[in-house]
Amino acid sequence: MTELRRRMIEDMELHGLAQCTQEAYVGVIRRLARHFKRPPDQLSENDIRAFIGYLTKTRRFAHGTIQVYQFAIKFFYGKTLNREWPVLKLLRTKRCKKLPVVLSPEEVSHLLGLVRRPTARMSLIMMYSCGLRVSEATHLRPPDIDSRRMVVCVRNGKGAKDRYVPLPQRTLKLLRAYWLDQHPKSWLFPSKDGSRPLPRYSVQRCLQAASCDSNVTKKVSCHTLRHSYATHLLEKGVSLRVIQALLGHRSPRTTFIYMHLTQGTMKQVHATVDDLMTGL
Repeated sequence: MTELRRRMIEDMELHGLAQCTQEAYVGVIRRLARHFKRPPDQLSENDIRAFIGYLTKTRRFAHGTIQVYQFAIKFFYGKTLNREWPVLKLLRTKRCKKLPVVLSPEEVSHLLGLVRRPTARMSLIMMYSCGLRVSEATHLRPPDIDSRRMVVCVRNGKGAKDRYVPLPQRTLKLLRAYWLDQHPKSWLFPSKDGSRPLPRYSVQRCLQAASCDSNVTKKVSCHTLRHSYATHLLEKGVSLRVIQALLGHRSPRTTFIYMHLTQGTMKQVHATVDDLMTGL
């Protein structure tokens, strides 16, 4: 590890950034240096301007990806190198308010049944049945499963918050079968060597492979399972306030988006509009 990378990681730890955020930021700076074939501390403000333009206009990266690049660059040059460049204050991305993709319960069951790797499949089942983020699911440890209280303890979630979520009986049964087959130790869903959690990209690849083998035409990611969990709960009559707590959302506005996705809402609107149209 270079001295520069070590300093950046120390700064991110002092700043309280999550481990997955640290890994993403380090990856951005590595790719930045590789792009210019020079150490990142030798790059100029004009190099940063050119790089952001390259990501936006040439590579046409998605809004979320560009945002991660911008945050990482602002942290490295603003915090670690303490450079007061005007370009760092100019870095902004226009927020795109897109509705998330939601799968039907049948589509979820079909997709997860096609995931071949047991560790990845069980972690994906946890994401859907407990509404977990991918990093929350992959970082579960055996003691986090409380079968007596039928809850899962999600530790150090987004915003460094812990929370409990209900553990469905069917999920517990699947977990026990998984336990007998895989015998996990430190991590519930370990990597191949068992020394660390299953990487997020590994789970995503398994889900993508299953999606290609299925008849599901929607664009699916691990987070799609969490969106589907929230929407299905709302369709079953669970209140938005409860869903907000289960998902670990800070603001109810974040949870309110699922109101637009439920079949019940759509049917109610259809019926109302049909009544309004009867006189035309």
